[in-house]
Amino acid sequence: MKKIAAIYIRVSTDAQREEGYSIDAQKEMLTAYCVSKGIKDYDYYIDGGFSGSNIERPELRRLIEDVKSGKVGCVLVYKLDRLSRSQKDTLYLIEDVFNPNGVDFVSLNESMDTSTPLGRLMLGILSAFAQLERENIRERTSMGMKERIKEGFWMGGGRIPFGYDYDQTLGILVPNRDAETVKKVFDLYLSGYSANTISRMLGLSYEKLARQILTRKTYAGYIVYKGEEFLGKHQPLISLETYERTMQRMAERSGKFKGSAHNLLTGLVRCGVCGAKMRYQRWGKQGTRLVCYSRDKTKPHLVKDPDCKNPGMWAEELENIVKEDLFSLAVKSLEKRSDNEKSVLEILEDNRKKITEKLKRLYLLYAESDDEALRETINDERKRLDEIDKEIRREEKQNIISKRNKEIKKRLTTLRETWEYMTPKEKRSIVESCISEIIVSGDKTEIYYKFK
Repeated sequence: MKKIAAIYIRVSTDAQREEGYSIDAQKEMLTAYCVSKGIKDYDYYIDGGFSGSNIERPELRRLIEDVKSGKVGCVLVYKLDRLSRSQKDTLYLIEDVFNPNGVDFVSLNESMDTSTPLGRLMLGILSAFAQLERENIRERTSMGMKERIKEGFWMGGGRIPFGYDYDQTLGILVPNRDAETVKKVFDLYLSGYSANTISRMLGLSYEKLARQILTRKTYAGYIVYKGEEFLGKHQPLISLETYERTMQRMAERSGKFKGSAHNLLTGLVRCGVCGAKMRYQRWGKQGTRLVCYSRDKTKPHLVKDPDCKNPGMWAEELENIVKEDLFSLAVKSLEKRSDNEKSVLEILEDNRKKITEKLKRLYLLYAESDDEALRETINDERKRLDEIDKEIRREEKQNIISKRNKEIKKRLTTLRETWEYMTPKEKRSIVESCISEIIVSGDKTEIYYKFK
């Protein structure tokens, strides 16, 4: 197999604006290096918007796979920290991934070439100093931040709490026109209204915002930093007594509903028309339906298509379909053992590929419009990608998922007989362990299993 030179490029969200670190700048310099060395076969691996603090990046994972498969003969980067800002991760990639597979590593900025003994020595030294400096900066920043907060000043940067603006001159939070809304959130909650109802009443963008307001001690005049509380110099919007009463009321409400029946399919159902999530909703005296968030409108950030025509489905009807499909699955698995079905690793790799492709599309959209909802979706997908990568590594070492799936299938063989004796929590556990997603399009239902 003819090997290629892998050109790896990484830019973080902030570094995209820095001269010399843009994707195009790195690509131009690395391509010129290949031309100067007579390297004709090369490919680009580009991670846009990813931090260098870890190696959980889609294109870096693809690069590692190509290295292990023997496709790559050399890895090129513009600067060492483009590969990783962690000494541990850098040495892992060089010593445990590149070197065992006969792959050289070249960093243009540091004039480093690991095909030579001196290059390998320099790599270790530079990585050590890079990480030392990074940790020193973090420690100094953290110490300075804490001292500032102890004096009552706002930490600066980051997300400013709803209802406040940040005055850089004074270094404190100052109430803005939304301050009265914050006070109303607390008043309404203590009057008995739920966070979801309050969001609709006050026109807040999503329910989570109301809950964030209710749980934030900042509004009582405090600054919370790494688990510690400090009295702030900013003007409180509520009294400490109001905040403490709210916390007590929230604890009482969570205890009140503890142990109540869980909805069997919560979080698993998606609209087959627009792709939005579906949720349980009371439908008067007739019962409960699963409705598309695009039609529901109570959470605007979850709306995919305001004109979605999916009418939804009665919850009891869908739960019965899922239940009977689970029962029949047990019978089918006993009647027919498939020798050519995909392995767990193949399924995980397929899922990782799909999420990676989705992330690429999301980053392109985010680059064009700095949309908060897109950022949350990106974070969710990156968390999913991290979880799948962890499962892949566990499966490669111990076949944990395969063993778990065998246990699940074993439980399925007696599911029909034991279902009525299970608690709601046990039923929910079975469904979650078996089903990855349920797609509902009108009266059409598609069920996707984790091990099929």
